[in-house]
Amino acid sequence: MLKKRKFIGLKIFGALILIFFGIVLFSLAKVAQITKELPDPKQAINSRQITQSSKIYDRTGEILLYEIYGEEKRTVVSFEEIPDYVKNATIAIEDKNFYSHPAFDWRALARAFIVNLIKGRVVQGGSTITQQLAKNAFLTSERTVDRKIKELVLSYWIEKRYSKDEILELYLNQISYGSNAYGIEAASQIYFNKSAKDLSLAEAALLASLPKAPTYYSPWGAHISELMNRKNYVLEQMFEVGFIDKEELERNKNHAIEFTSQNIGSIKAPHFVMMVKDYLANKYGEDFMERGGLKITTTLDWEMQQIAEQVIKEGSERNEKLYQGKNASLVAQDPKTGQVLALVGSRDYFDSKNEGNFNVAAQGLRQPGSAFKPFAYLTAFKKGYTPNTVVFDLSTEFAPNNPACPTIVNIYASSSKECYHPENFDNLFRGPVNLRNALAQSINVPAVKVLYLAGLGDTIKTAQELGITTLNDPNRYGLSLVLGGGEVKLIDLVEAYSVFSQEGIKHNQKIVLKIEDSSGKAIESASDQAIMAVEPIYAQLINDVLSDEDARRPLYSGSFYLTAFDDYQVALKTGTTNDYRDAWTIGYTPSIVVGVWAGNNHQEPMQKNAGSILAALPIWNAFMSKVLPKYPNETFKKPASSEETDKLMIGGKYSDDSGNVHNILHYIDKNNPLDPLPQNPQDDPQYNNWEVPVQLWKQGLLISS
Repeated sequence: MLKKRKFIGLKIFGALILIFFGIVLFSLAKVAQITKELPDPKQAINSRQITQSSKIYDRTGEILLYEIYGEEKRTVVSFEEIPDYVKNATIAIEDKNFYSHPAFDWRALARAFIVNLIKGRVVQGGSTITQQLAKNAFLTSERTVDRKIKELVLSYWIEKRYSKDEILELYLNQISYGSNAYGIEAASQIYFNKSAKDLSLAEAALLASLPKAPTYYSPWGAHISELMNRKNYVLEQMFEVGFIDKEELERNKNHAIEFTSQNIGSIKAPHFVMMVKDYLANKYGEDFMERGGLKITTTLDWEMQQIAEQVIKEGSERNEKLYQGKNASLVAQDPKTGQVLALVGSRDYFDSKNEGNFNVAAQGLRQPGSAFKPFAYLTAFKKGYTPNTVVFDLSTEFAPNNPACPTIVNIYASSSKECYHPENFDNLFRGPVNLRNALAQSINVPAVKVLYLAGLGDTIKTAQELGITTLNDPNRYGLSLVLGGGEVKLIDLVEAYSVFSQEGIKHNQKIVLKIEDSSGKAIESASDQAIMAVEPIYAQLINDVLSDEDARRPLYSGSFYLTAFDDYQVALKTGTTNDYRDAWTIGYTPSIVVGVWAGNNHQEPMQKNAGSILAALPIWNAFMSKVLPKYPNETFKKPASSEETDKLMIGGKYSDDSGNVHNILHYIDKNNPLDPLPQNPQDDPQYNNWEVPVQLWKQGLLISS
């Protein structure tokens, strides 16, 4: 039996040896086959594969918006002409052991292999500068075993034929820095209008930051803060390696860098195009986007985009003269498909002085003011409140049980940061008001009460379900959120309002319709992913309120004509932050949603009283007046009549048959407003704060206007 086991063991061992040698022979044969296909780097080091530019079109596929990397811009400079800190910055961020290892760094490769294996995808590379040179000079960026073998073999050949200094010189003259700039000299000229030999340390560190993702980190793109963070990271790596000292590190981290005005050739809808480029680079990689000869058909309506750019230009010029508001942004979306039809990120993309290339629509985090209110009201409607529900618009302190915050006495004299007693935009109080008028007229105090009744957490959840991607830290916010106390993006706000337009259906927002390769084969087509984000009845209630012209008329007064259109039913909401930094108008029909933001890119406040009605609404109206005739006259579906209720406050009455009057918390459990009266309403922490003003109002001691 023992001999038999030994015999079986020997057979297994022999089989494993054969398998091992088989794998080795196969691998050697595979490497030999691949090696035959490789060029001699000595003969072809300055040649690159023929590339085809990718083209971005409007939705018709006929209007060319932008051509990506039509040709390379390159000026070769000698090793001696390149400053040491340019070389050191590249080594520090790309390959710290460049001068000490052979063609490839086995430790870095092993580390990257383990990390990628754990993550289940490629998140870390282990390429040396020599490997990157081999890939960029002769190969593509495809992630295959064959390509990696070719890269390693070529790297070995390059190291045998060139010195380290020669390899670094070739790399710095070969690598892409974005914007058609290949090589350090072209990059220096394009971004700083100077020769590489004249670069400062901070500029050298910034250029060394670009090759990792030239489109994403473009100085003229939407990720300038990320670029500056990476520049500082390069400097920190240089310090760690010993290339610079602590004083140089700190001085250059804070060094202001000025870029030349962007010369990107012919481009239409630049903010939108840069969003498309970001999308392509993130999904397909920089190399494929630059060399693939793609035809990208976007969602952009060129005719509508031209109107948007014109009204933003004219409106911003007007606001600058009247209110010191130099900038504005606009997004128009088809709510039935989620397709972005027009997008203007800033007044002038090429105005570097005012950061015109910054895309406020997609990247800017701005407080929405009262434009956030519908999310609180929607949440309240979902819980059983109705547009007829009554709350009291009276001066109210919302910080409960705090001696530093008197309920009524000297309410506005309190200086404690813990106190919160918002005012209405017109400094008036109206007494009892139903939710329809409170929302349509954007009255602040009732809105704060509605947020409390709806629940802060539930309201944030509602906003996120409709499309708001920010507000991810609920602990940051309090009841001021309903007046715009959290930051949102204009493009998200438009997406969220589109859900109202479609009676609760949310369509995934998109900017690309189709992508074809150089042979015309479709590699991506847009799909409509529609979900029910909220039950139709509740979205219909919001539409019914926001499209109620009679209800909103008192708010807009002399500007009411800017909110109404003959033969069209339009829902509308405006918003202004307390310090007049941000002014908003979001309006929609069942066919189109349009959002406008007005303010300053650097977030300086506009002139006092330059709110949404003066700064944003005229721009929005100018756009809607020109695009609405393109659409049929569709009306919003009226919400089904809710069951009649005699319950005080919920049904519209605020006093009982005996003339007793109390705040709404006296009659309802705020989480279940249709349930029987609460046993101990005084237990609610807001009860006393809300009740005292009501009783004073009933006695005629607190006057409403």
